[in-house]
Amino acid sequence: MIPSVDSTFLVGAVLPISLVIITIARRFIVSRQHGPLPPGPVPLPLLGNILSIDTGEPWLTYTKWRATYGDLIYVQILDQGMIVINSPQVAENLLEKRSRIYSDRPYLATMEPYGWSFSFGFLGYNDEWRLRRRLFHQTFRSESALKFRPIQIRQARQLSANIIDDPEHYHSHFSTFTTSTMMSAVYGYESSARDDSLVQLVENAVHLGISVLTPERAAMVKAFPLLLKIPDWCWGSSIKREAQASTDRFKDMRDLPFQYVQKHMADSSFPGQSSMVAENLRRIEEQDSDETLKPMLQAAVKDTAAAAIAAAYESSTSTLMVFVLAMVLYPDVQTRAQAEIDTLIGRDRLPTFDDRESLPYVDALVRETLRWNPTAPLGFPRATSSDDTYDGYFIPKGTTVMTNMWAITQDETRYPDASRFMPERFIDSDGALTDDDPKQYIFGRGRRICPGRYSADFSLWSAIVTMLATVDISYAKDGQGKAISFTPKFTTGFSHTPLIFPCSILPRSHFHSEHLHVD
Repeated sequence: MIPSVDSTFLVGAVLPISLVIITIARRFIVSRQHGPLPPGPVPLPLLGNILSIDTGEPWLTYTKWRATYGDLIYVQILDQGMIVINSPQVAENLLEKRSRIYSDRPYLATMEPYGWSFSFGFLGYNDEWRLRRRLFHQTFRSESALKFRPIQIRQARQLSANIIDDPEHYHSHFSTFTTSTMMSAVYGYESSARDDSLVQLVENAVHLGISVLTPERAAMVKAFPLLLKIPDWCWGSSIKREAQASTDRFKDMRDLPFQYVQKHMADSSFPGQSSMVAENLRRIEEQDSDETLKPMLQAAVKDTAAAAIAAAYESSTSTLMVFVLAMVLYPDVQTRAQAEIDTLIGRDRLPTFDDRESLPYVDALVRETLRWNPTAPLGFPRATSSDDTYDGYFIPKGTTVMTNMWAITQDETRYPDASRFMPERFIDSDGALTDDDPKQYIFGRGRRICPGRYSADFSLWSAIVTMLATVDISYAKDGQGKAISFTPKFTTGFSHTPLIFPCSILPRSHFHSEHLHVD
């Protein structure tokens, strides 16, 4: 007699086995038809490799896997295939030499619901992206970005003045510096030194928008889109409320500064006549006779301007936090950089861009700040627009592409003792800068390289050199005068930014406040 079998038990036993067989069969078919996928960990059915990844700091997992699987890894995240690039050589071969294939963007379920549709950084590789990229490039390409350097020096000195006056809120001053500098370049808006309403509008919008822009949130919204529609009184409605709040703030961030330019453009004395928005609006009026195109072009200018502000806020503010952390932990580096400034510039004035070439150690310090703790360890995700074969491996169309900046910047063969902050690694035996510059890869590669990289470099250098010349950064001290030790903590998810930590920022002994004034 055949014993009966519980149907539930049968399904529970057969289903996992079936899924394993399907997964293996699918990989076998792909391998037979197109060649093997790049090496990587064996995925679980349905889940892929997600359970093996540190979702808070996934770059650490991918860097660890590099030792086993190499510089190009294939990872399965639920139903999405992804390759992770772990070396600059592979990044150059794919992102630059095959940029036609590797310049698209993957679908992000959080982009539209959270109000990020204005940012061309999230757009696919299409005509809409090309228009916005061209608008941005006209203002911020290398030769055009030079005209903003006086603004950056002025705002850098205001940053030092704010820090000296209120050192406890140094993080807030960094975000004000970054936002004010870009608001001036993009909108011609001259902000107040502190607590400016439009600057705060931008800061509040981007801060909320970045906080919800995580891979985990995107995966959740993609898997459960009804979360954006459930009633406010229901459990889980916080996701919908956050999405609406983020959308509302971004709408104000796009509209109000743009309206400020429109209102003042007719005034010949308006200082923002050479700003990004004013120049492009004037160009639209002068060159485009088709009246039906003008609203579309004006909307593109508005979106591009807001995207420029959002991108600068996150990247530059985070990098300045890395700089201060390094100065606290490595006081000898600060001392050497200040000695270079004092010796070559003197103490009777502050550095300007004309002095940059004579301050190689300061430039090396800026490079090391970008390398030591990259604020976007996985760069920005891309997607393949067609099938490709590289080094014998098949990479399917629609594969997400991540560049593991962490693996590149922490590579011990290229950067010995990589976890240590050592600007001298970028100085040769003659005291000159080496050819190795993290800006060559930290801002991306190929057609999706960051179009604001020149302006970002100028802003970072002006802020760092001005702080080095005017303040001393060190450990904070308790009531007994003992240094307050701490373990640095960082944000997780999309970015890798130091959380606020205790530190002491005091004016240097020879500091004179009149040096911070700019004519």
